[in-house]
Amino acid sequence: MRKNEILLVDDDPLVLESIGIVLENRGYSVSTVENGEKALEKIAKEHFDLVLSDLVMDKVDGITVLKYAKGKNPDLKVILLTAYGSMTSTIDALRLGADDFLLKPCEPEEIFFRVKRCLEQLELERKIQLYENILPVCCVCKKVRDDTGKEHGKGSWVSIDKYIHDKAQVDISHTYCPVCAKKAWAEVP
Repeated sequence: MRKNEILLVDDDPLVLESIGIVLENRGYSVSTVENGEKALEKIAKEHFDLVLSDLVMDKVDGITVLKYAKGKNPDLKVILLTAYGSMTSTIDALRLGADDFLLKPCEPEEIFFRVKRCLEQLELERKIQLYENILPVCCVCKKVRDDTGKEHGKGSWVSIDKYIHDKAQVDISHTYCPVCAKKAWAEVP
């Protein structure tokens, strides 16, 4: 099973080391960078499942890292950390797409719990995307469930002819394939 990839961003080397060790000991693959500029470079070049970033850093702050990460991959989970948290900064971060917000200092168990929760959510979202890409066809009547514009799984069941016509604007002509034609001719008395 693939380890989840985490990018840890903080300008405090002690935070990088301590949180990095906590996450690696829990089985995650952790890359660390000491500023926002390097975080943007890493996000541009590598795949991550989660970014755990300090909010307040020189030049490129955590909000910039958040915006860039979500712009590159909206499914990427982002948790912001700060020692200078306020309700306003928390609300702003969440409005911009942060998946969670932690105040430093925080206990290792709390960090692990929040990271685990975000990665579980990511896994659920990936499964939903996978299932949404499957076209449900009844194995008996061969109707198709059309979920267009509806909650997944709540669409109406329509004939395959109607589904193809509605989706591709193609009319259906019913005929026989060579194998079925041969069988049909063999059944004619």
